[in-house]
Amino acid sequence: MDTFIYEFILHLLVSAVQEEIENFRKWMTGERKSKHTVKEYSFLVSKFLLYVGKDISLVSAEDIAGYKHYMAVNRKYAKSTQYLAIKAIRLYYRFRSVELPDNLNSPVRSGKLPVYLTDKEASSLISAAAPNPRDLAVIMVLIYTGMRVSELCSLDINDLALDDRTIRIRSGKGDKDRLVILSGICAEKVEDYLKERVSVKTASEAVFLSNRKGRMDPSTVERMVRRVSIKAGINKRVTPHVLRHTFATSVLRNGGDIRFIQQILGHASVATTQIYTHIDDRMLKKMYEEHGPFY
Repeated sequence: MDTFIYEFILHLLVSAVQEEIENFRKWMTGERKSKHTVKEYSFLVSKFLLYVGKDISLVSAEDIAGYKHYMAVNRKYAKSTQYLAIKAIRLYYRFRSVELPDNLNSPVRSGKLPVYLTDKEASSLISAAAPNPRDLAVIMVLIYTGMRVSELCSLDINDLALDDRTIRIRSGKGDKDRLVILSGICAEKVEDYLKERVSVKTASEAVFLSNRKGRMDPSTVERMVRRVSIKAGINKRVTPHVLRHTFATSVLRNGGDIRFIQQILGHASVATTQIYTHIDDRMLKKMYEEHGPFY
C-alpha cells in the first residue's frame, strides 16, 4: 500500500477512535464511574479499537482471540492488566448495546500471594523518606491507611480532618465515599508537610503537590515510592499497592476483623478483602501453636 494512503487511513482510524472514546468517556461519567475508572477504561478500550480497526458490531470471535494473544504475547501484559482490559471492553460493549462475543472473557487471576513489606522493611522505607516531608507524608498515608494511590492523588485539603484524625475519600472505587482513620504519628507527619504546603503559591486544592506545583498523579507517586525503596535498600519491587497489601496484612496480623479491613480498604465484597489480607507465615505458625493438634 502506498505510504501516503496508509497514513491517511491510519489518521482516519485514529480520529474515529478518539471521537468514539470521547462518547464512551461521557457515558461512563453519566454512569457515575470514578475519574480513575473513566481514564483507565478509556485508554484500554482505545488500544482495543485501534487493534481491531473496525466497528465492534463487526468484530468476530477470531478478532477477540487475536487481541488476547496480542496482549499476552506481543505486549506481555500481566494477567491483572489483561483482566482489566477485558473488563473495560465488556463495559464498552454494554455502552454500544452490542451482544458480547462468547470468548470475551477474562483470564483467571493469579492465585499468588500478594507482595508486602515486613515490619523491618516498612520501618526502613519510612526512615529513607524522612528527609522529605512530602514523600514521608505520602508513604505514611499509604502504609497507615491502605488507600489506593488514585485516591491519595485525588485528596483535597478540605478532605482532611486532622483534629479528628480522619480523611474522607470522595468518589473512590465504585463511586463510594468513605472515611479512613489516621494514626497519631501519621497525622503528625501530614501536619508537618502541610506547614510547607500552605506556603506554595498554587491554585490547586490538592493535598499532595508535584514539583511543578500541580496535583501529583499515580505515576509520579509510584516513581517516588520506588526511588525511596531503593534508597532504603529493599530488594522487593515496592509500589503503592504493595503498601496497601502491607497495611492489610499488618492489621490482620494484629487481630483486626476482616469486616473492618474491608471497610477501610473500600472493598464491595469481603471476598476481595480475603485476597488482600492473606495470613502470613508468622500468623500461620502462631495459629498452629495455639490451635494445632495436641497428643
